[in-house]
Amino acid sequence: MKKPLKENEDYYIENGFYVFTAKYHLVRGYCCKNGCRHCPYGFKKKKS
Repeated sequence: MKKPLKENEDYYIENGFYVFTAKYHLVRGYCCKNGCRHCPYGFKKKKS
């Protein structure tokens, strides 16, 4: 069973959007390659 997410620990809300923390990404265990702001895996989205 998954534990519920905790605001300000796993995510915070900025301008109505959920922003996931580096801690959340590390616990998740993989990079989604979407260029997340707090990506601990070093993925940078290429600008076109």
